[in-house]
Amino acid sequence: MSTPAGKMKTGSRYALFALLLALVLGTGLAQDVEREGYFEVRSASTELVGPVHALDARLQLVLSSEALAALENGVTLIIELQLQVIRARRFFVDDVEAELEVRYELEYSPVTQRYIVRNVNSGDQDSFATLYSALNSLGRVQGLPVIDDALLNADAEYRVRLRAMLNTERYPAALRVLFFWRGQWQLQSEWYEWSLEH
Repeated sequence: MSTPAGKMKTGSRYALFALLLALVLGTGLAQDVEREGYFEVRSASTELVGPVHALDARLQLVLSSEALAALENGVTLIIELQLQVIRARRFFVDDVEAELEVRYELEYSPVTQRYIVRNVNSGDQDSFATLYSALNSLGRVQGLPVIDDALLNADAEYRVRLRAMLNTERYPAALRVLFFWRGQWQLQSEWYEWSLEH
């Protein structure tokens, strides 16, 4: 399976150049009414399924005008879920026991006029007729393995936190500099936190 960086080098140079030019000049990709995007974790919980704690979550993922324009002009968006399992400690700073990052690629195919969602971690992918259905699918997390219960201390208290973000770290340096200064690309939810029952 090719990496996002590999795709950028082989198939999207023209799209990235067009996006870069549009961001610099402020023309071409902006919609008449700019829409601010936002990511939000609406709910999240874990359940012990056999020996593994599994995550169910509901996310609200709304793309900004610039991110939407980039997507429709051939740029693959990388949406990342970040999970942390934290052990509470009475006399010390709480300890991050485990971290998990799940990356998804979202791209638009002008040939088929469909939106493709690919799980970078597993390689699974699906396609959707509308952006709404693609984002809705990304926003429904069911049964995602988080951590094996055997790795946890039976006498300790743990909590889990989750956030979603638009990851721009894998784009070329010139685009990353522009993204840093443009708020429409700073799409990241707040941490959503809950206790881990074990």
